[in-house]
Amino acid sequence: MSGERAPAISFADFLKVDVRVGRVVEAAPFPQARKPAYRLVIDFGAEIGLKKSSAQITRHYRAEELVGKLVLAVVNFPPRQIGPMMSEVLTLGVPDEDGEVVLIAPDEDVPVGGRLF
Repeated sequence: MSGERAPAISFADFLKVDVRVGRVVEAAPFPQARKPAYRLVIDFGAEIGLKKSSAQITRHYRAEELVGKLVLAVVNFPPRQIGPMMSEVLTLGVPDEDGEVVLIAPDEDVPVGGRLF
């Protein structure tokens, strides 16, 4: 992603993006992905349930340390085929100085399923 600013949107447009907090319950290497990635299973609580995600976060995270971690993800994008897996949510992050993904997460323990506002 470039550093260019996106075009302005309305608040109503922002509200269409459903970003929720979830807890990683499974994380494993995903060798079938084109770039190094993990296959994540994330718990978003009773309303949304367990969802799968492919995340290119191998530079800063080990699979075993991801289990139990809170993350933010877009939960209302259509599922996307990534190799043999259907990725159901987009786990969110920001680039470090080398362009590698650093996850976005709450800095306190919060209930899973909470919506970003």
